[in-house]
Amino acid sequence: HRRRRGSAGGRPIGYDRTAYRRRNVIERTFNQLKAWRGIATRYDKHATVFHGAVVFASILLWLRD
Repeated sequence: HRRRRGSAGGRPIGYDRTAYRRRNVIERTFNQLKAWRGIATRYDKHATVFHGAVVFASILLWLRD
């Protein structure tokens, strides 16, 4: 039944399991970064300062795991 419907709706027939796992890891990492108030609201005005804050938070998350 789902195969006949095609893109009209319903659950997709198949998915790439490894790609889904990688995407899940990335999404969880972004959620952890959003817990940092300065990153979630982007208080920094300059892109380089914001990038530094993201790198700093990423390093701290990496060290914590």
